Amino acid sequence: MADYEKKTTGRGRVVEKNHGAEKAKKEGRGVITVRQYGSPIRREASQEATLKGLGLGKIGRERELEDTPAVRGMVRKVRHMVEIVGEERQP
Repeated sequence: MADYEKKTTGRGRVVEKNHGAEKAKKEGRGVITVRQYGSPIRREASQEATLKGLGLGKIGRERELEDTPAVRGMVRKVRHMVEIVGEERQP
């Protein structure tokens, strides 16, 4: 499977997203699973953008992400709307 996924939007536009979690697993780096439980409604625009950057946007969605300081910082910024439900640390 590729490091990215291709999806077609309703208007026929192809969107490619590189999630990095699969590549991190192959290379033996850590992966975290993040679940959104709060709504971005009536939040700052930067917090909503951070959720989108994490690949989230609707309550209940989960995403596996590479465990990097940048991703941890993004999770910390929206910690009132997301939770880490799983961690895979590779030795």
